[in-house]
Amino acid sequence: MAKERQVADEDEKVLWDITIGEQVFLTKNGRGKYVMVDIYEYEKLKASLKLMSQLAQGELSGKEKGWMTIEEVEAEQGIDDV
Repeated sequence: MAKERQVADEDEKVLWDITIGEQVFLTKNGRGKYVMVDIYEYEKLKASLKLMSQLAQGELSGKEKGWMTIEEVEAEQGIDDV
């Protein structure tokens, strides 16, 4: 039990030494297993992945159904000429 507590204390010290924007890489048998990031970076990563997925869907739709002109987009969105 004392060894487990010592390991936990050492892990806690490592986390306190991390600065904002840095990642913590956890390994198992010398190979990367997990990455810890701060919540702001995690949320930013999730938003980026969602955006990339939506852009890929839009590109696929354009290739399959054809692309719209700017005039068609404006008409569909109800945007008047400026």
